[in-house]
Formats: sequence, C-alpha cells, structure tokens
Amino acid sequence: MDQTTALNGLAQLELFSGPLAFLTQIHFVWPWIFILLPLPWLVYRFLPPAPPRHYRLRVAWLSAQQNIKSGTLRSQRKLRRLIIGCWLWLLLLMAGAHPQWVGDPIPLPNKGHDLMLAVDISGSMQMDDMLLNGERTDRLTAVKKIVSDFVLRREGDRLGLIVFGTQAYLHVPMTHDRNTVSAQLKEIQLRMAGDQTAIGDAIGLGIKRLKEQPEDGRVVILLTDGANTAGAIDPIQAAQLAAGQKLKIYTIGIGADELEVQTLFGLTRRINPSQDLDETTLRSIARNTGGSYFRARSTEELDAIYRELDRLEPIEQQAQVFRPQHSLMHWPLLLIFASLIVAFTIRWLIVYWREQVSNDG
Repeated sequence: MDQTTALNGLAQLELFSGPLAFLTQIHFVWPWIFILLPLPWLVYRFLPPAPPRHYRLRVAWLSAQQNIKSGTLRSQRKLRRLIIGCWLWLLLLMAGAHPQWVGDPIPLPNKGHDLMLAVDISGSMQMDDMLLNGERTDRLTAVKKIVSDFVLRREGDRLGLIVFGTQAYLHVPMTHDRNTVSAQLKEIQLRMAGDQTAIGDAIGLGIKRLKEQPEDGRVVILLTDGANTAGAIDPIQAAQLAAGQKLKIYTIGIGADELEVQTLFGLTRRINPSQDLDETTLRSIARNTGGSYFRARSTEELDAIYRELDRLEPIEQQAQVFRPQHSLMHWPLLLIFASLIVAFTIRWLIVYWREQVSNDG
C-alpha cells in the first residue's frame, strides 16, 4: 500500500514537472514595468473624481424602489468591472514587460579549425582523367565527391567555400553547418567563375575572410589543376601575406600524369593532361605558410590526401553557449483582445435578456 501511494505521488509530480519547468524558463526583458501595477489604484485614491456631466430628474418614491431592486446588481456590476479592469491591466503590463521563453543552454563546438576550402572551377577541370566508382569522370565531379565527404567528417570545424576561375568568389561564408557547405559544394559548375585560374586572388580572399578568426587553427585548403593565369595578386606574394597573418595553406595539385586519347585516324596516343600544373608555385605556397603540398593523380590519391588532412589536431577555441529564445509578448495581447470580446458579448447578452424580461413583464 505504501509503495502504491509513493508511485502515485511520483506520477503526479512528473505530471506537473513539465508545466513548472516551462514556467521557470519564462523571463521578462523589462521586469521593472511591473512597478506600475498599483498605478490605477493610486489614480483612484488620490485624484479627485470627475464632475458629473449629466443631470437627471429624481423622484423620491421611484428612486427608493429602484435602489431596493438594483442595489445588489450595481454592487455586482462594480465588482465585475473591477475584476475585468485588474485583469486587463495585468495583461497589459505583462505584454509591456516583453516575456520570453529561454531554452536550455546548448553548447556550441569549442574545438576545431577554421577551414576555408578553395576549389578551382576553371575550364581545365573538365578533363576526364579521373575514375569514380569504376567509371571515367571529369576532375570537378571527383572533387565534389571526395571533398563533400571530407566536409561532412569535419565535426567541430567552421568551414567556408571559395570557388575560383578567372575571378575568386566566396560561395559559402564560414559556418558550423557542414550539410550546407556540402550541398553548396555539389551545386558548383564548371566555368562559373571563368575559364582561367586566379590562384593568388583565391588566397587573398581566404586571408580576408579568415583574418577575423582566432589565429590558431586558420587553414586554407587550395585545390587546382593548373597555374596562375589571371587575377591581380601574385600567388607567392599572397602566400607571404598569409604567412604574416599566421594562416596555413595546404595545396593540392590534381590531374593524372598520363591519359590515352584517340587521334583522328582511330589511333591512340599518350598525353600528359597535367602539363600546365605549376607544382613549383604550389610547393612554395605551402612551404611559406607552414602547410604541405599534395599531388592527386587519381581519385584514390585525392581521397587519401583528404584523409591525411583529417588528422589535423583540433585547436582549442573560446567555448560558446547558445540559448534559444522565443518571444511570448503576443500571448498577453491576444488574451486582452479575447477578454474584451468575451466581456462585451456577456454585457450584450445581459442587456438583451433584461429587455426580453421587461417586454414579457
């Protein structure tokens, strides 16, 4: 019997714990407004009443009969008006205090890098010298698949995406939302930024976007298949600026060393599809900034490179906590509107009923 009573008590406690927990999470932005709560009483108590504007002829015997019949009704009406007025004034003050529901603290990731991915989308990235799932495909398609998987693995990092061709553009600003970065990466197309390759401008844009972030853990991963042929900034000078900002750059050169192509007469010959790749500059960029240069001749090598980059140690950053907030100010205002409608409806029904009773009498 005692166990049953205890279990029932626990069940009732759990039943009320939900609403109580919700009420404890309600906060007022301007709680000082509640000091105005006694204002209507102060006005009634200390200000003189307004002089009557209308005068009526009073008959002694008729007034006495009316007072006997309606004395109770008047006191009830006065009580109702007092209750309704206090209720509406309280709701008005609650709306003015701007109530908010504040959720439980949600810790944000406090470890990780600020990774800016710079991806070449110039015309040369259409060279189909990569294999993906056993089928021959172009370089950009292979990059989308491998880098997208890399992005989804980088839990705790802030990531951004720069695409560059003749010009460099910020495609995705720095964010913790890896799914968005991955989705936007899959949407990029060849030649969106032009046919040429502006490596220096891509590095410069990465410096601009990362300079506001903490110095430790700022990284640019630059992938290209060519040499710098456009832009206003020389890649080596951009790398020196990055080194001055303590920004590390990892460079990746993509493209096969050999590729068989058919000639006009049906014959095949071997070519080097990566002959325009400027490995010397890419190595210099990585060396000057404390990064590394990687060479990806196949999809497997490209995946292995990003697996290697996965081993970057997280950098401690300032811990952050996010508490979701939702305004509740509209609820007191809706209650005021609903209360007025109910009060006027009841008042109209009472008047209508009295008229009907009077007519029947």
